[in-house]
Amino acid sequence: MTLDFTSIWPYWRDLMAGVWLTIELSFASTLLGFLLGTLCAIGSGSRHSWVRGLVGAYVETIRNTPLLVQIFIVYFGLATLGLRIDAMVAAIAALVINIGAYTSEIVRAGLEAIHKGQIEAAESLGLSPWRVMLGIVLPPAIEKVYPALTSQFVLLMLATSVTSQISTEELTAVANRIQSETYRSFEIYIVAAVAYMLLSLLMRLGFWALGQILFPRRRRLGTSL
Repeated sequence: MTLDFTSIWPYWRDLMAGVWLTIELSFASTLLGFLLGTLCAIGSGSRHSWVRGLVGAYVETIRNTPLLVQIFIVYFGLATLGLRIDAMVAAIAALVINIGAYTSEIVRAGLEAIHKGQIEAAESLGLSPWRVMLGIVLPPAIEKVYPALTSQFVLLMLATSVTSQISTEELTAVANRIQSETYRSFEIYIVAAVAYMLLSLLMRLGFWALGQILFPRRRRLGTSL
């Protein structure tokens, strides 16, 4: 067998477009998924049982069903109900719903790791519950689970490849199309694998830099993120 990457070169613009769409999917899903997961993590500790039950049902449903099925429900299921949405929008919505459940559990673990005395001290100063949560509890909780969050978000970026099943023209979809036109399956998927590996390394580097900015205490202590 002889490897021939020259047949792949004419498609470099298509590959770059696929990489860029993968980045867009990852960025939007990470940001929105983090917000959704954080709200659900806070809701899981609510004094209202119906809120805890709703969050629990959402988390367990998402964590126990495949991402591909979730994408199909959002894209094809909503269409059968008369709500047709763009493939890009459906992909982001499904990824946000998926990562939100996993983020919720990670952030919840961070919230539970905060000493109750710290919360009681803040409440004794007359701070409102939301000010206690946003200013006292949430920042150190996120700091504690930041490495787990970053790993989950990198996995999310890799999971964007599944969205190719609803015609989202991200990297995997572009690679599939090029393979069907060139019949150089091994070469094009090697290129795609290298691209995903580079994206993963760049994401980890970016999250590390962000952690150095957000958590100066860890930087002073020399703790890796």
